[in-house]
Amino acid sequence: MPVINRIADFAAEMAEWRQDFHRHPELGFEERRTSDVVAAKLAEWGIEVHRGLATTGLVGVLRNGGSGRSIGLRADMDCLAMQEQSGVPHASTIPGRMHACGHDGHTATLLGAARYLAETRNFDGTVHFIFQPAEEGGGGGRVMVEEGLFERFPCDSVYGIHNAPDLPLGECSAVAGPIMAASDGIAITVRGVGGHAAKPHIAIDPVMVGAHILVALQAVVARRIDPLKSAVLSVTQFHAGSAGNVIPDTAELRGTVRTLLPEVRDQMERLIAQVAENTAAAHEAVAEVTYTRRYPPTVNHAAETDRAAEAAGRVLGAAKVHRDLPPVMGGEDFSFMLLKRPGAFLFMGQKGTDRGGVPVHHPHYDFNDDLLPIGASYFATLVEQELRRG
Repeated sequence: MPVINRIADFAAEMAEWRQDFHRHPELGFEERRTSDVVAAKLAEWGIEVHRGLATTGLVGVLRNGGSGRSIGLRADMDCLAMQEQSGVPHASTIPGRMHACGHDGHTATLLGAARYLAETRNFDGTVHFIFQPAEEGGGGGRVMVEEGLFERFPCDSVYGIHNAPDLPLGECSAVAGPIMAASDGIAITVRGVGGHAAKPHIAIDPVMVGAHILVALQAVVARRIDPLKSAVLSVTQFHAGSAGNVIPDTAELRGTVRTLLPEVRDQMERLIAQVAENTAAAHEAVAEVTYTRRYPPTVNHAAETDRAAEAAGRVLGAAKVHRDLPPVMGGEDFSFMLLKRPGAFLFMGQKGTDRGGVPVHHPHYDFNDDLLPIGASYFATLVEQELRRG
């Protein structure tokens, strides 16, 4: 695969940056050290640095030539609140914090592209390097947009990438339309009547009611949603009680809902409330449902996806760029940027023969450093293609 020679020259340094980020993971809106390191490197390469968007976010601005064209390239910086078990030499040094989604790699990849473009300046226009905080549920992309990202840093189009442990290293996915799901949250509070565990007949047990709600919710997707229209409903938390001989007053269920289509999203919100409230009422309890819309679907624009695929094909070879892979039901707040500007989000394969295949959000996950020069070459090629000189 034709990785750009100059980027290949400093690929080992990119791996050092990535592993340093991995050792020092930071949660959303707390990426102060990461942001400091990124800002220092951009400034060292002569790139204009603007800080303070969405607390710890920053944008590097690189101008060359006289055209008014512009492009945005985005990387996320935050980690997950989980304990690492990878055993790698560069494992997290902070208990309960881990780069388990590869954002350390995304940040190092964009830095590599920035360094190369600052050195070569083989483009005509303006490149905005967008380093975003709080992708993991914090909505840092939304906050950056709300705080004027594209008003302060105009972009004709915007692009991002994500590592893909299920795709072989050297391959990528560039698909137009919905590629990732809307990511929403549900919280259901069941209110019953507490009492002695030995006298359940004079109480209304919210634990039992919550269990019935949990089971009933499984029929929402299976029996109420068109099977040709994707939806996922996962209840991931069930909290109730404080003693083994006490029926509590309340129980709480929490979970997540993933959908690709707006009408299915509306349907899921309505049906979840209907099932929970009516199931509780059947047992003389009350269910209070809160449905929180978090990230909208990530929808790639057709023309920009074609151009992104062209640039990726120049690095990987056209046969290695998949144009028809199905969407995934994970969420991504790059979606907020795509609502404001045309662009595309690509999945870059990182599964090698001996590493890179562990799924994201897994305690043994680690970003495959062999992907760094590939991703940086893609970003650089895309800029030189879209902001072509002469």
